[in-house]
Amino acid sequence: MEKVKLEIVGLSYSQTQSGAYALVLSEVEGNRRLPIIIGGFEAQAIAIELEKMAPTRPLTHDLFKNFATTFNIEVQEVIIYKLVEGIFYSKLICVREGETVEIDARTSDAIAIGVRFACDVYTYENILSSAGILLDETSMEDDEMVVENIEEEAGGDTIDAISNEELQNRLNQAIENEDYELASKIRDEINKREA
Repeated sequence: MEKVKLEIVGLSYSQTQSGAYALVLSEVEGNRRLPIIIGGFEAQAIAIELEKMAPTRPLTHDLFKNFATTFNIEVQEVIIYKLVEGIFYSKLICVREGETVEIDARTSDAIAIGVRFACDVYTYENILSSAGILLDETSMEDDEMVVENIEEEAGGDTIDAISNEELQNRLNQAIENEDYELASKIRDEINKREA
């Protein structure tokens, strides 16, 4: 079976499951997206690495990377290889001293580890054709959600009324409180203003 390369395009709060998040993967050479429902802890672990934030103490996935690196184990890729009753199955393809080993993992954990090793994520065409969706939505809707969340955190002030300095203060406070999801949204708004 031919593998299809995916990239992470977003994380958002799940509208269907309380306390869960949707990890959205997109095929690199196409316009289908693969949404995967994951837990809050794993969403936070992925977001922290994507945003290059440094938590005060290593998270579980950081510990795994440190452990693997110490023993010369390299994670080369993540493969989402099976879909059964709405549950995705994944494996980490690891190499140590020329020997390749496949390790079964939950998809959320596999991707959280994969982003730490900067490795590629793949799936197979049959999974993408059965669970993938075509999205015609623009990024404008995503921007509106970010603005609404930041305004909500700012006590209802409009986003335009919040200065860059205040946004930076809120970013620092969110990182200090380990609210990495909010920190990610604020950082995106700051980057958007500076662009």
